[in-house]
Amino acid sequence: MLAATAFAATPHRGRTLHVRPGDSVQAAVDAVGGPGWTIVVHPGTYREVVNIPANAAELTIRGADRTTASDAVIVHDNANGTVKPDGSGTYGTAGSATFTSAAPGLTVRGLTLANDWLRADHPDITGTQAVAAYVTGDRSLFDGVRFLAHQDTLFADTTALDSFDRQYYRNCHIEGDVDFVFGRARAVFERCRLHTLARDVDFTPKGMVFAPATARANPYGFLAARCRITSGAEDAAYKIARPWVPTYETTAWPSLVVRDTWIGPGIDPVTPYTTMRDAYPWQSMRFAEYRNSGPGAVISVPGNRPQLTADRAAEHTRATYLGDWRPHA
Repeated sequence: MLAATAFAATPHRGRTLHVRPGDSVQAAVDAVGGPGWTIVVHPGTYREVVNIPANAAELTIRGADRTTASDAVIVHDNANGTVKPDGSGTYGTAGSATFTSAAPGLTVRGLTLANDWLRADHPDITGTQAVAAYVTGDRSLFDGVRFLAHQDTLFADTTALDSFDRQYYRNCHIEGDVDFVFGRARAVFERCRLHTLARDVDFTPKGMVFAPATARANPYGFLAARCRITSGAEDAAYKIARPWVPTYETTAWPSLVVRDTWIGPGIDPVTPYTTMRDAYPWQSMRFAEYRNSGPGAVISVPGNRPQLTADRAAEHTRATYLGDWRPHA
């Protein structure tokens, strides 16, 4: 595994910086001289935490090999309950992230963002959330990116409660076990693979794919369109989602639409949704499906998986969620 060392900020073709094994991705981010720069990450494993500040607007970070996301890997291993080196407390969920961005107009392509912290290696830690990416900031695009972790893999959030920051995930692979796509962003997942991991635990469900925490004032939360939900666990071990109403944002009204998606046998078709806290039952949330297929999409109990009409489904599209931002054009 390659350690990150100081990076010589040598521009290539004006506003492009190249990171190679032995360099630090974070040092390249720190060397960015303003909006519109590109950082090219060459094949290798970069064990470090990367933080993109809000003033690094319109930044692009991409793998040198545009077709193989597994070649360039940014990975670290902090968890919610990991004690900080200075002893000042633990990292918390958001602070555990390997990759954090608050930059508007961020584009990430052809990389792997991972958190390889494992519960089994740390039985003394109860805060087991270990985030691969914590994303805020409007107009954040992830194209062909792999997100790897276990609990709370992708924290798709907003810069503030009253900010409806938009995020677009296209052709991505996102895997985990508990609530591994969560947060309050207005986020579209298109043609992504959402993969539930095997878990050696004796309770069900083993976990949930989504845990949206959409602000009540936001008309749109998470949209999964033309995706695939696959599983490494036994049949019916997972739920599609449960609503997250944070203790610090009890006005949240979680929103999730899954449409035109193949749902594999790892999802429980009888009770595909569950409740996180009794005070906020999933039935009172904005959860719906439309034209899904596969063994995990079977409607076996009326009312257990609300379905959109064609007219309502016309409101839940990429164009509606992203508005005047068109990263797909």
